[in-house]
Amino acid sequence: MLIQPYLFFDGRCEEALAFYGKAVGAQVQNLIRFKDSPEQPGDQAAGPRPPDGEKIMHASMKIGESLVNASDGECGGTPEFRGFSLVINAKDDSEAKRSFEALLEGGGEASMPLSKTYFASSFGMLRDRFGVHWMVMSPP
Repeated sequence: MLIQPYLFFDGRCEEALAFYGKAVGAQVQNLIRFKDSPEQPGDQAAGPRPPDGEKIMHASMKIGESLVNASDGECGGTPEFRGFSLVINAKDDSEAKRSFEALLEGGGEASMPLSKTYFASSFGMLRDRFGVHWMVMSPP
């Protein structure tokens, strides 16, 4: 069994994919735009569609060894991410620091600065500019 997160960026998916590519080396593996769907608006299987066919219906990005799925969703304006965190297990303190600082760029907020703890040589928590909550840590 494999569990993979699926993030809905509410119209900002393309921006998010570019940001995560720069911040944490995410590589887009698959990208399908709404305009490329064979299902037509109104088909029950098609579900709600944004008026802009260029918006992303589905994308997957590889971050390290993990796959994270993403979409523009219904493009309502502001994405909301609550009740979960994505965790980066960095190989060392320098990688943790680089990832933490890169995820803060463009309006992110640290809720716990990156620092040494009893369980990690570096641990910090932040919410990036899209509102996704991250925990960044390196081994003790």
